[in-house]
Amino acid sequence: MNNLIYYFLLFILYSIIGWCIEIIWVGINKKELVNRGFLIGPYCPIYGIGSLLIIILLKDYYNNPLLLFILAALICTVLEYIISYIMEKLFRARWWDYSHLSFNVNGRIYLGNSALFGICGIALSLIHPYVNELILNVPSNISYIIFATLLIVFVFDVLTSVKIVSKLEMAAEAVKKDYTGELKEIVGSILKEKSKLLKRLALAYPKMVIKKKKSH
Repeated sequence: MNNLIYYFLLFILYSIIGWCIEIIWVGINKKELVNRGFLIGPYCPIYGIGSLLIIILLKDYYNNPLLLFILAALICTVLEYIISYIMEKLFRARWWDYSHLSFNVNGRIYLGNSALFGICGIALSLIHPYVNELILNVPSNISYIIFATLLIVFVFDVLTSVKIVSKLEMAAEAVKKDYTGELKEIVGSILKEKSKLLKRLALAYPKMVIKKKKSH
C-alpha cells in the first residue's frame, strides 16, 4: 500500500476514534451530548495527528510502558498547546479551556489531560498492531477508492468549516471558555439554512424553465 494512503487512513481512523472518546468523556462530565471538534464530520484531527506522532516517533518504546507513557504525554501535551494557540489566533475562539482546573497552563493544557494522553499512548501501542494489520489487508484497488472518497470529504469539510467559522462574529467570551458547543450549533444552523435554500432552488428551477419556455 502507498505510504500516503496508509498514513491518511490511519489519521482518519484515529481521528474518528478520538471524536468518539471526546463525545463519551464530555458527555459523562457535562451530562449531555456535545458534538466535539472544529470540523463538521465525526472526527477530531488532533487525535489523528497525535496518534501518528506516537506511531512514528515512539514505536521503539512500545515495550517500555513507563517511558512510552511519559513521552506520549509530553508529545501530545505540546501538540494540544500548539493547536489551541493557532486556532485561537485564527478564529478568535477556543475549542477547549482548562482554566477552571488545577495545574493548567493558560487554560490550554493541564496535568490531568497529559496523564490521559500517556494512558492513550499505551493503549495505542496495544491496539495499533491490529489496526495496522486491518489496513494493510485492504486490497490496493479498494484502498485507492476509500482514500479518494475520504480525502474529498475531509478537504470539503475543512474548507466549509474554515469558511463558515472565519466569517462569524465571535462573542466576547469565545476566547475565555470552551466554545465548541456554541460554534457547532451556529455552524449547524447555517448549514441547515443553506440546505433549505438549495432545496427551494432545486424545486423552483423546473418551474422557472417551464415559465421561460412559455414566454417564448
